[in-house]
Amino acid sequence: MAKKIIPKRSKPSAKKPWYKRLLWLVGKVILGFFLFSVGMVVLYRFVPVPVTILQLSRCVQQFQEDKPMVLYKDWEPLENISNKLQLAVVCAEDQKFLNHNGFDIEAIEKAIEHNKKGKRKRGASTISQQTAKNVFLWEGRTWVRKGLEVYFTALIELIWTKERIMEVYLNVIEMGDGIYGAQAASKHYFKKDAANLSSAEAALLASVLPSPRKYSVIRPSSFVRGRQSWTMGQMSHWGGKLEFDNPPVHKEKKKKKK
Repeated sequence: MAKKIIPKRSKPSAKKPWYKRLLWLVGKVILGFFLFSVGMVVLYRFVPVPVTILQLSRCVQQFQEDKPMVLYKDWEPLENISNKLQLAVVCAEDQKFLNHNGFDIEAIEKAIEHNKKGKRKRGASTISQQTAKNVFLWEGRTWVRKGLEVYFTALIELIWTKERIMEVYLNVIEMGDGIYGAQAASKHYFKKDAANLSSAEAALLASVLPSPRKYSVIRPSSFVRGRQSWTMGQMSHWGGKLEFDNPPVHKEKKKKKK
């Protein structure tokens, strides 16, 4: 009789050490985050941003403070937003916007030196950085959030055009309590479309952007009026028009000391 052949059982593979399994898991998480974040940036290169984390968090704050939840926004393509407003925010917030790659190194260095002196803290965020944190991140000053801000800023500068960054910025930026974007602000404050803003109105909107819930467009303080006047001067210095295809290379005129 033929002998019955019994197959040998394979030895169970040794279990991987815990640190290797942890590294594998961390690697999967990082890869997943990278693919998801790049996918979101590519998507928003072409479609309007439906809602931001900041907008949702403001709604939560309003609810916690027993206030009516207000989320007033109205997306408009860049061609429907006055070029005067586009120029005003560049003059007021980031005069190197058309020339930098997302970060104003000189402004960052100046802010660091200023903040070392213990005076009121000064920021150095560009329009690109503000767009990245408004669309993809939450409020806060932790190193993790700042690192993600750098990451998303680099991504949008790589994948989006300057026109797209400006378009998204002017549609999601906070311009008052519950008011987001140029069209919603124009309708609320001036009863007109964002396409029809005057230079003075555009400069006034840009002048409250450092703290739109602190400074008022309806009842502008002397600080806001001074900032509006300075911004209009800068707009005149730029020739009154923002040209993406022909960015100027010149130094910002300094504010006069009072």
